[in-house]
Amino acid sequence: MKEPVRGGSGFWSVFRQGGMPSAIASVLGTPTAQQMAFIRSLAREQRRSEAMRTPLERLETVVFDLETTGFSPQHGDEILSFGAVRVVGDTIMEKEQFYTLVKPNIPVPGHISELTGITQEMSDDAPALIDGLHDFMSFVGGRVLVAHASSHDKAFLNAALWKTSKVQLTHRVIDTMMLARWLDPYGSYTLDDLLQSKDIPVVGRHHALEDAKMTAKLWVCYMTEIMKRGVTNLADLYNHLSHA
Repeated sequence: MKEPVRGGSGFWSVFRQGGMPSAIASVLGTPTAQQMAFIRSLAREQRRSEAMRTPLERLETVVFDLETTGFSPQHGDEILSFGAVRVVGDTIMEKEQFYTLVKPNIPVPGHISELTGITQEMSDDAPALIDGLHDFMSFVGGRVLVAHASSHDKAFLNAALWKTSKVQLTHRVIDTMMLARWLDPYGSYTLDDLLQSKDIPVVGRHHALEDAKMTAKLWVCYMTEIMKRGVTNLADLYNHLSHA
């Protein structure tokens, strides 16, 4: 199994200071009090509005993608992997990436293994959801999230956050598919088609980290186009999207 690519603020070492009870809880996949408090503190932090006024050229974002066992967390589908990359303004921070598999509580369907390359054996050896989720949220911190067709990823994140910490996702999310529809009302909006339209090489599709990296390149392209239209910050962008 590929080792997780870690990033962020030393989250893991901080929570390992909880000693043996926290370590045992981590192995069992049980949320510790520290982990739950961390997630809830992020939820409170994201109610602030500073990001709305930050100039786009200085905006810190995390572009992310999830691989899942299916399309419906309401019917028992679960997260298989997290992938993410940090972007500052229009600069992709190539060395600041995050990737981990997580262990679902249901078998990995055969067609999902064929699509993603994630086998049942890989999932069996993966960290528990609680560990992968909290590492991912630590990497995200207070930054704005970016995803393609974000409703899918938000639904799974919300299900995981509620299951582990009884909170909902409060981070602001930019959807590159919505941006594409605004910028080109008559185009095709699949990730593959949009990548092709911007001459972004398609490498490793349906791997969470590779998809996140390609979506980050798409986000950077759109940011250039957005700023040419006089959009200077998130407040401007949301206003334009709401009237698109």
